[in-house]
Amino acid sequence: MTSPLFSGPGAGRSMFAGPSRRVLLKTAGKATAVLAAAALSLTACSTGPAASGTGTAAASQSAGSQFPVTIKHVFGETTIESQPQRVVTVSWVNDDVALALGVVPVGVPKNEWGGNDKGSTPWKDAKLEELGAGFGTEKAPVQFSEADGINFTEIAKLNPDVILGAYSGLTEEDYKKLSEIAPVVAHPEIAYGTSWQDSTTIIGKALGKESEAAKLVSDTEATIEDKVAKYPQLADKSFIYGNLEPAKSEGVNVYTANDNRPRFLSEIGMKLAPVVEENSKGSKEFFIPWSAEKANELESDIFVTWVPDSATTDSIKSDPLLGQIPAIKNGALVADSDNTLTLSISASSPLSLPWSLDTFLPQLVSAADKVADAVK
Repeated sequence: MTSPLFSGPGAGRSMFAGPSRRVLLKTAGKATAVLAAAALSLTACSTGPAASGTGTAAASQSAGSQFPVTIKHVFGETTIESQPQRVVTVSWVNDDVALALGVVPVGVPKNEWGGNDKGSTPWKDAKLEELGAGFGTEKAPVQFSEADGINFTEIAKLNPDVILGAYSGLTEEDYKKLSEIAPVVAHPEIAYGTSWQDSTTIIGKALGKESEAAKLVSDTEATIEDKVAKYPQLADKSFIYGNLEPAKSEGVNVYTANDNRPRFLSEIGMKLAPVVEENSKGSKEFFIPWSAEKANELESDIFVTWVPDSATTDSIKSDPLLGQIPAIKNGALVADSDNTLTLSISASSPLSLPWSLDTFLPQLVSAADKVADAVK
């Protein structure tokens, strides 16, 4: 997998688009053969647990009456004829949302960046345990690797009723190949640009859990609001969320308002720096490259970045170019070296955000306090 130094999931075009796309270079004939072989295997017993909700039989019947449903997305629209029983997810976020809605997918990607020794995350593990489907148990989802792109073969083996990719970077070719296996819910517009609220709403509709999804969004936003209320010093602080690589002339990348990282900070009352707003106006990209020679123009109260270790933080501060970024000069740098924490914000979900806030918010507050000190 491409190095995740560019701030974890979303790290550079290749990283944020997920794993490399070598699988797409396979011939159409080979892809067809793979799907045909997988189809033969489906005549045997199905692999993995059926999707399971936490509601009553009556609630399930009510949800079933909502179908068929049609979901629009970047590649057109997908109709799901009946309530899915075997759910497979791709990319990040989608499995979190399904679990938060009480549905255990039959298959999920491994968290190969920011994950633990189970190829999972603390918030996902906790929800799986709650649903009686922890990894290592009979009801646990099957895990597959996405290190080389979408894993068409393993997904086909799972015989899904629906494939969830509301938050993803699926290409049209990915979408077409996956659609040969099952109905696919792709991202609505921008690759990796779906907010966690929209992902939850879309997936709720796909699973026949629209009312549960609406409540989940509302409850999660209330949790965030309650935690943020403890830190009034964050209100209206300007920020830039980016990635810094010392000693590289191209060592700055800045996330736009299309990305979930700046979006989250904006939602908690902070302000995306005008320099980013102006230079990404009309952009459909999640980041813009920025020359390190112009680093001093990146004016904001706070600068947030991911780093592999504390030594890199020191290198950023002492770098003759990056060290001229105003927020860094003022000591208002938030440099996160915890991959799991980075993942929880980068690929934010109703499960990951509540998990992250008690750690992430104090880091922001520490930087905000430096801003106040600099003004004195």
